[in-house]
Amino acid sequence: MALITLRRNLCHLSDFRIHGALAALKNHPVNYVHKVSEERLCPWFCSPQSEPFRVRFHHGRCKKFHSENGKDLNPVGEPVFSQTHDWDRPEQNLKSGDEQMFYRRLNNFTSSEEVLSFISTLQTLPDTLAAGALQRICEVEEKEGNQKLPKEILKNSVFQALCIQCEQESSGLPDTVLVTALQALTLLHVDPPSSLLLNLVAECQRRLKRGGLEVHSLCVLGESLIKLQGPGCATLELIICQLKSEKLEEFTPEDIVALYRILQACSEKVDQHQAFLNKLNNFSLSVVYNLSPTLMSQMLSALAVLDQTQALPLVIKLGKYVVRHIPHFTNEELRKVLEAFIYFGHNDRFFTKALEQHVASVCLTLDPEVVSKVMEYCSRKRILSKPILNAVAETFVCQSEKFLPHQISELIEPFGKLNYLPPNASALFRKLENTLLTHFNYFPPKTLLKILHSCSLIECHPVNFMAKIFSPYFLQKLQGEELYLDRLSLAQLTQLFLTSVLECPFYKGQKLLPKYQVRSFLTPCSSLETPVDFHLYKSVKIGLIDLLGARLYFASKVLTPYCYTIDVEIKLDEEALVLPYTVDEDVHKRVALCIDDPKRFSLNSKHLLGKEAIKQRHLRLLGYHVVQIPYYEIEMIKSRVELVEYLQRKLFSQNMGVRW
Repeated sequence: MALITLRRNLCHLSDFRIHGALAALKNHPVNYVHKVSEERLCPWFCSPQSEPFRVRFHHGRCKKFHSENGKDLNPVGEPVFSQTHDWDRPEQNLKSGDEQMFYRRLNNFTSSEEVLSFISTLQTLPDTLAAGALQRICEVEEKEGNQKLPKEILKNSVFQALCIQCEQESSGLPDTVLVTALQALTLLHVDPPSSLLLNLVAECQRRLKRGGLEVHSLCVLGESLIKLQGPGCATLELIICQLKSEKLEEFTPEDIVALYRILQACSEKVDQHQAFLNKLNNFSLSVVYNLSPTLMSQMLSALAVLDQTQALPLVIKLGKYVVRHIPHFTNEELRKVLEAFIYFGHNDRFFTKALEQHVASVCLTLDPEVVSKVMEYCSRKRILSKPILNAVAETFVCQSEKFLPHQISELIEPFGKLNYLPPNASALFRKLENTLLTHFNYFPPKTLLKILHSCSLIECHPVNFMAKIFSPYFLQKLQGEELYLDRLSLAQLTQLFLTSVLECPFYKGQKLLPKYQVRSFLTPCSSLETPVDFHLYKSVKIGLIDLLGARLYFASKVLTPYCYTIDVEIKLDEEALVLPYTVDEDVHKRVALCIDDPKRFSLNSKHLLGKEAIKQRHLRLLGYHVVQIPYYEIEMIKSRVELVEYLQRKLFSQNMGVRW
């Protein structure tokens, strides 16, 4: 049987409490170390292997230790290794002052083998650094996507020594070392039945009940228990209770964010902790400037999950500092930031500018989920950012296969909502059409309807798909198990059908059955029409009464036979004379006034949203004379006289030919 020589690992780690490990090896010479690392970890790291092996120690210190106890490590007939090795040089010893350098080197390693190789060159390793090494091993394995430690790591003698120390000497470990070791082992989806893990958890619980754990240890322990036992474990309540009793001034920024993460995991109990959260939110204003990009994204995510809408000052301050770190966020961190800003309705022109620069430069390398979240942010806040929209359009043309159906929907919808065609529009919609034709059956019916409706808003009419979506088969799939189709889907179908009639007269395919058509595009979510702003309408109404002489000559909020609601309608006879709105005979022409408030435009712009553009386009095709009354023109008017003159110019221009 092959002998494994532990040349400089286990023996050199005097601070590993190696005497206990050696005593265990003496009592179980065949496979003790193997059992410790595999049998205790196998429920969650690997399947236990039955191959026994023997560990031999060839080192002066180990020999001296055993000689003092009347035991000789080297059997007769086997060679004795030299007691002087290259790793015994004085410069290889780790002194207490070298901890920072140790952690810097440790964090530079990208594989477990590098970590273990480095540790094997050291003669001594304090408990805190040993736990740090164990944590780094688990971190690098997690980054590589491993759900459990590879067998070669489990069988490595240095790793085995770490496991022996953790299990046999847990009661003697300092608090920080104990919780750090537990944290390291939870990174790889630990199975609670592991005896090593049970030992560490039990020791942590004993110390917790005894009291005296520092803030950082409480935070680490709390997060570890959440991963192991879930947010409902009784011990977590005790941890939160102890954290509440601590002075927030003694928390580091990292501990503050860790506390947010713990409370986030217990979001269903947020009402119980709201008073403390109010205190925490106010205090966190003072630590924002010290947060790293990672901590900022985690704090914002926690605030959103915990529904801390009353903490808007904290969100706004975080938003100001987020601007500086946008290039440094990972994909996941940027996604969390955007989700939080969407949730709180936060937008900032400096953030938008920084986001434009970042997306335009790295869009091809961004994760599809982040790209779709960027587009959702622009859509929700009505931000017409041409650099972002152009970059995303180019990304989809080049990498359409990376996007899932829901991501494609989130990517395409903002183009329709914001009424924007990118420079590569023909390539974009050709790629979209090919994707839909190829994977038509993979798209959920509602997702497909949203995509096609968005295309129609910007005059990219999905003629090749109309027959399919108007078919009884598709409508049945769209309805699913519900008794009725939802109002939004019916409104989108109706507007698509109206588009096919008005803008695609060459389409002769399947028609939408009347029972699926709505009478009004005004929906509770205002997705197809925006209700007129009351204050803006009131101002225009006063001017129209002064201009026309009476309220009798115009109607308000008129529902047309074509589902659209007109803000103000004026009827004209053949001679272009204004008729009372109650008259239905001899109406030769109808004038539709669109009183457009800021909500009908992209944010801080004069660019109409897609739903308003298609409404005005359809009204013109239906024979209405559309007169736009935008808010930014009304805001320039200083007096009632100026308002009347403005409306007179709008309504009675030469090309209108209106008389009164």
